[in-house]
Amino acid sequence: MNTNENLIRQFYTYFSKKDFKGMQGCYAQNASFSDSIFKDLSAKEVQSMWEMLIKSSKDMRIEFGNVEASDDQGSADWIAYYTFSPTGKKVVNRVKASFTIKNGQITNHIDDFDFYRWSRQALGLLGLLWDGSPF
Repeated sequence: MNTNENLIRQFYTYFSKKDFKGMQGCYAQNASFSDSIFKDLSAKEVQSMWEMLIKSSKDMRIEFGNVEASDDQGSADWIAYYTFSPTGKKVVNRVKASFTIKNGQITNHIDDFDFYRWSRQALGLLGLLWDGSPF
């Protein structure tokens, strides 16, 4: 296992322990993040996002696997199980993550998941009407 695989495993270990400060420390100061809901976040914004998600999801459980990494790239599969607090609906979100890594820190992180499936679980019929805005 190389150091970048260790970094990704450590990131998800922090996540599974709801340690957002540990997660935040895995990102470089100039990092970026994007997924279907949170688009083009800066390092500061992604750090705030993880803190908010962890603090608002009291019953969140994370599983991860298929961690792979080279000298500057990495990937992992992860699943989040939680109750979406605005609606009280249970969600199982399956995510494919890809990373760019430099000097032992994440510089770019992209999470890819089925937005339609997530919105149907989290919002029910409202998911058909939601425009994807986090606000």
